[in-house]
Amino acid sequence: MDPGSHISPAADATREVDARPYPYRFAPATTALVIIDMQRDFLEPGGFGETLGNDVSLLASAIGPVGDLLAAARRTGMLVVHTREGHRPDLGDLPASKRSRGNPTLRIGDLGPRGRILVRGEEGHDVVDELAPIAGEPVLDKPGKGAFYATDFELLLRTAGITHLIVCGVTTEVCVHTTVREANDRGFECVVVEDGTGSYFPEFHEMALRMIAAQNGIFGWTATSQELLAGIEPATATPPAATSAAPATPITTEV
Repeated sequence: MDPGSHISPAADATREVDARPYPYRFAPATTALVIIDMQRDFLEPGGFGETLGNDVSLLASAIGPVGDLLAAARRTGMLVVHTREGHRPDLGDLPASKRSRGNPTLRIGDLGPRGRILVRGEEGHDVVDELAPIAGEPVLDKPGKGAFYATDFELLLRTAGITHLIVCGVTTEVCVHTTVREANDRGFECVVVEDGTGSYFPEFHEMALRMIAAQNGIFGWTATSQELLAGIEPATATPPAATSAAPATPITTEV
């Protein structure tokens, strides 16, 4: 697509929002909302997160704020990218070390309550219903923690003229952090949504956010969903609740 073709000309204007460690400036026309791994296998019982002994209910608080940002981004016409961590059905892209790490009760590829654990095409691998992608929203399938590893994510962003990323999803200290670090090295300006991210370990979540904004923003910024909504839709005094869109066949990208 041509840079900015996915959004109205009015969104070319730069907005400034409160953020840590200092205000974050972005234009919706060159900004993408990146939703990291909001999958059943991580957020719901019976998935990979639970097989590692985690309390998956701790991630539920992120769904509402992410939904609000998703609805605003759709109304504004911003590029929205969903990512999913998972592997090919033949597990040809799954290192043996990853499959055995953590001593899970069910390993990646094993049959669980929602299909084979972290395998593409299975129910558990897909995004939770509340945040389901709609037609035209790229869904990036990644075999690792970072969204740039073994994917065409950078090409997708560059082609769309994207320079700034609003990053949310799970978990804060693993896939979100890895993606933001990768993005930082590639010159993207990232803000991480404080209440739109989550961890199985609340103390890790807090520290991961502090690490991003440390040293005057060594990896980027952090802000709340409400602060960012004020920038995405400045005229909306009270952002409406996320609307549930009927799932549609997404654009899936993989190598």
